[in-house]
Amino acid sequence: MFEVEIKVPADVDAVRARLREAGAERVDARRQRDVYYDAPHRDFAETDEALRLRRETPLPDGIGSGAPGDGASGEADPETIKITYKGPLLDEGSKTRAEHETEVADPEAATGIFSGLGFEPAATVEKRREFWAYDGFTVTLDTVAGVGEFVEIERAVDDEAAIEAVRDDALDALDRLGLAGAEQVRTSYLGLLLAGEGASDGG
Repeated sequence: MFEVEIKVPADVDAVRARLREAGAERVDARRQRDVYYDAPHRDFAETDEALRLRRETPLPDGIGSGAPGDGASGEADPETIKITYKGPLLDEGSKTRAEHETEVADPEAATGIFSGLGFEPAATVEKRREFWAYDGFTVTLDTVAGVGEFVEIERAVDDEAAIEAVRDDALDALDRLGLAGAEQVRTSYLGLLLAGEGASDGG
């Protein structure tokens, strides 16, 4: 499977309003905590790959919601845990990658497996995400701790030959939402976070 994705910096409140005006459907909202791992056998920063363990909980009222578990019921929100591998970028005009993802039942066991194989935690990215269905795409409104606000538009395809056409459709959809595809950011949130930390450290 290939994830055709374009990411641009944006004011998420303004884009949410445009999505509502366009008749888009709000699908979900979640808090995500992604731990990225370094590999013992190659440098993922050089090969442009990523391995992460994601823990996420629902945000019923959207990305402006409070902490998990502070809903009316007073019960803890259910947590989902997933392992994801992302391959190198495949397309110069988008953030398209091969992606493989599966849900796991026990995050501590998954962490133990990674550690036993020599994979070590590299960095943690925390964000709030709101998902909308729009014109055959998933549009994600992201607020990323230490990085900023972004909008991602994406669609999964099985055939690599379809990447270019889907990318062009995604750019058209962004334009209808008042966003400029020319401003897209191809660096991952992990890369943006690490770059920001380096700048703040004077490095």
